[in-house]
Amino acid sequence: MGQATGFDPAAVQAVMIGTTHFINALVEGERLAQTAAIRFGLPATRALPPLVDWPDRLVTAIGGHSHLCHGGHEYDGSPIADFDEAEFRAVLDRAVAAGATSFALSSVFSPVNAEFETRAAEIIAEQLPGAPVSLSHEIGRMGLLGRENATVVNAALRGLADQVATGLLRTVAEAGINAPVFLSQNDGTLMDVDYARRYPVATFASGPTNSMRGAAFLSRLPSCAVVDIGGTTSDVGILQQGFPREASTDVNVAGVQTNFRMPDVLSIGIGGGSHVVQQASGTAVGPASVGYRLAQEALVFGGTRLTATDVAVAGGRAEVGDASLVAHLDKSAVDAALRVVDDRLAEVVDRMRASAEPVPVVAVGGGSILVPDDLAGASRVVRPDHFAVANAIGAAIAQVGGEVDRVYSVVPQQRDTVLDEARQEAVDRAVAAGARPGSVEIVDIEEVPLAYLPGNATRIRVKAVGELSLGGPRA
Repeated sequence: MGQATGFDPAAVQAVMIGTTHFINALVEGERLAQTAAIRFGLPATRALPPLVDWPDRLVTAIGGHSHLCHGGHEYDGSPIADFDEAEFRAVLDRAVAAGATSFALSSVFSPVNAEFETRAAEIIAEQLPGAPVSLSHEIGRMGLLGRENATVVNAALRGLADQVATGLLRTVAEAGINAPVFLSQNDGTLMDVDYARRYPVATFASGPTNSMRGAAFLSRLPSCAVVDIGGTTSDVGILQQGFPREASTDVNVAGVQTNFRMPDVLSIGIGGGSHVVQQASGTAVGPASVGYRLAQEALVFGGTRLTATDVAVAGGRAEVGDASLVAHLDKSAVDAALRVVDDRLAEVVDRMRASAEPVPVVAVGGGSILVPDDLAGASRVVRPDHFAVANAIGAAIAQVGGEVDRVYSVVPQQRDTVLDEARQEAVDRAVAAGARPGSVEIVDIEEVPLAYLPGNATRIRVKAVGELSLGGPRA
């Protein structure tokens, strides 16, 4: 390895990896653990049991183990019903007998009071030592079904996460690298391998997130729209203070509504390998694509399939392959295909921007040769150096984060005290996750009064980010 790259593997201080293993497993419905979804909420929540809104194929893939127990809390932390230990132990016995190997525990308003989830986890640890347990208050946000779904997804991936983490550590060690290994999270920050074993769901959107962080670093534009184009799709997101804007609503992942933190990204089926087809209704670009076979199948590389890359070369936007192989293409047909690409990219950027003001657009990814120099809705189009490897750069520069998302009762004249408490907890969480003390700063704070609840209830979300600490043990 050292000979191929010109550096000593022993000099590497840290390894940052972005992976799609876990989202792919969910989409494919394969390699998922038999999972028991256990909710504490009776006598409430009976109308919508766990897994109620899941696609049938995924319910079957994880075994369809859905259970309800008494418990849960009101928004102010008072119990709906007492924890019934005998009831829970009976449910646990039934789940194990049915084949469940991983456990997802959710309780009504557990982000306010996690008592029941914690007690249930202790019982599982006592009865089934080493069994993976996922707790909803550690994974999702307010909103029972979305939080519960995210927790069940996480639980179903725990076995695979263990295999992937072990494999990554072995591969890095075999390469002669003796350094800590980190995985990218959905929000542009890092987690260590042990954290990834417990929370594989936190990697789901790390691909587009890494590209967006890399785009911010390369372009030196902390606030902009990013268009990341690969071989098959274009992902468009918005950067705010150098981090991806997060989705404000539940996010559908493989047909499951979830509410854990995810970047606000829109994807369309246009990439460098997209098929270009003449139809009666006009020119169509995508969503079918040659994908990774672009270098064999595109016309400019001696293939037989007309792709978006071919029309970009024929239209003078890019210089890849052999331009003479597309010199015969009809100019009006080329222009029509490029207009389709431009219109669809402009439409997505327009849907993503928060105001009528034009925004700078940073084009990254290998397929970004498709982006025109003048895009409707863009104040300018920036093509930074090393645009094709923005994803790897985003992973390499990633920091460590901590987040608090909770409902507080904000008494008049005590708002500043509550906000300070939330800020400090977010900072403490970032340090505990591996951030260097003193480098942590607050990058986002959100305060939403919940008018439908009494007692001046306010949802407060604070995100803190700091530099990775590579020296010494964790705090």
